[in-house]
Parts: sequence; structure tokens; C-alpha cells
Amino acid sequence: MAVIARMLARRILILIPLLLGVILFVFIVMRFSNNKPEYAYFQGTNPTQEQIQQFREENGLTDPLPVRYVGFVGDLLQGDMGTSVLTKAPVLDSVLTALPLTMQLTFLGLGIAVVTSLLLGITAAIFRDRWPDQLIRVVSLGGVAAPGFWLALLMIQWLAVEQGWFPTGGYINPADSFTGWLRSMTLPALALSLPVAAQLTRIVRTSMVEELDKDYVRTAIGSGLPPIVVVGRNVLRNALINPLTVLGLRVGYLLGGAVVIETIFALPGMGKLMIDGVTNGDPAVVQGVVLTIATGFVIVNLAVDILYLLVNPRLRSAS
Repeated sequence: MAVIARMLARRILILIPLLLGVILFVFIVMRFSNNKPEYAYFQGTNPTQEQIQQFREENGLTDPLPVRYVGFVGDLLQGDMGTSVLTKAPVLDSVLTALPLTMQLTFLGLGIAVVTSLLLGITAAIFRDRWPDQLIRVVSLGGVAAPGFWLALLMIQWLAVEQGWFPTGGYINPADSFTGWLRSMTLPALALSLPVAAQLTRIVRTSMVEELDKDYVRTAIGSGLPPIVVVGRNVLRNALINPLTVLGLRVGYLLGGAVVIETIFALPGMGKLMIDGVTNGDPAVVQGVVLTIATGFVIVNLAVDILYLLVNPRLRSAS
């Protein structure tokens, strides 16, 4: 436990400057955006230069960039992401309203991707170079090549419009109807997860094959241990290290891909919030969404580092 605590403390210390760097990057990019807060605020009117200048001064837009950055970080530490210049509502409130749906979609997609890749990857490795392996490799290659938005459109056309098994879009709160929620989230989660599942399947298969070819596996099976015990107790645990690396990066893809998938399925999550912010020229909203997604990606990679430690005892001894 002491080793885990020390490693966790080191990762958190690294996390702080990394988050500050992310905040700085987003802050600078948004400052050079064509979507200026003053234009969004006076949208639909003909303001004078004096009114625009007064707005900029009242909101600190005339301060030097370093001063504005320090003030922005200070506001974030107090839970203030700014205010939408259109709705006049705090951006944090909008993010907290939209974030639960995006998290539901992301982790439902992640669960589907992990379970599918483990089942297919292990099966392909055990039946190496036989027809199950060949079939799984062809399917996974097709999944890697197919973009999520294209799969989403195909699923809507086939499973929603033609078969009528699922709704074409919209969201139902699980508190109102769990069955309705599951039906509304199934197609978006599948469209989001299948490309990730295909990539992970290929990596799981490769890692499993490499482990199965090692001497300790042949020795354990030769000594009389059932193959299923050897695979489940030793091979699978050692083979999961490489897929974990990719999984941490793919969670970022899931968070970013949720923006597109939510738009296609008309889900009121972070994707819709960002698209609305871009369309309406509301930079504070766009900034809040991007920061939230980037922070989530960083935190997920911290969790993956901890999983490394739990899966690989050699990392614990090296720490």
C-alpha cells in the first residue's frame, strides 16, 4: 500500500503542471479565436465602438494576456468557468447539466469495447491461425477502418428506421424509464465503441499470442496445470499490460467522439453544448467544454497508470 501511495502522490504532482499546461493551451487558442465575446454579446444589434470598448473593459478583455490567464486560473479554482454571453448563465451549470449524459455514453461505450475486445481477442489467440482467428481478424480490420459517424448513420437507417428496434435519436432519463434509457443509448454507445473494440481486439490478440509462446506457459501446461487455469491466472494478466496503454488513449477518443455521436443522435450532452457554443459564437461555453474533456482525459490516464501498478507486480517493485 505504501508503494501505491507513493506512486499515486508522484502522479498527482505531475498532474498539476499538466493541467495548468492544458488550461494555458485552451486559453491561448480561445483568445485567437474569431468568436469574440463582445460580438456574441451584441449579436443582432449594431453596437457603437464605445459600447464594445466598455464591454471589453468591464470583462477584463483589455488586460494583458498573463493577467487574464492568472485571473482565469483563479476563477477555475473557485469553480467559475465564466458566464455565457448569450444566456447569461454560468458555464459550470451548463457543463454539469450536460456532463452526466456524456459520461454515461462514454463509459457505456467503454464497457462494450472492453468486454468485446477481451472475448474476441482471447478467442482469436487461443484458436490462432484457425477459422475463428481468421474471421475475427477480418471483422476487427473492418471495424478499425469504419469511422464511428458512418456506423452511426448505418445503424439509424437499418436498426432504427427499417427495423424499428431503437429510436432514431433523443434521450430518456434512466430515472423515468430504464428500458427507455437503454434503448436510447444502445445505438450511440455501439457506434462509439465498435472502432475502439476493433483496435483493442487486435492488440489483445497480439499480446496473448506473445505470452502463450513463452516458456513458462509450456512449462506450466507440461506440469499438468489445466490450460484454462494457466491462461486465466498468468497469461491474461501479463497480456493486459499493452492493451491498457492503448485503452488510456482510446478513452480520450471516446470522449472526443461522443461530441460527434451526440450530435448525430440529438443527445443533449457535451457535444451538443459545444456545437451550440461554436454556432452561436459563445467562446466561454466552448472553452468550458474543451477544458472539461481535456481534464477528464488527463484523469483517466492517471487511472490507467494506477491500473498498470495493480496488474504488473514488477512495476510495484520498480517504484
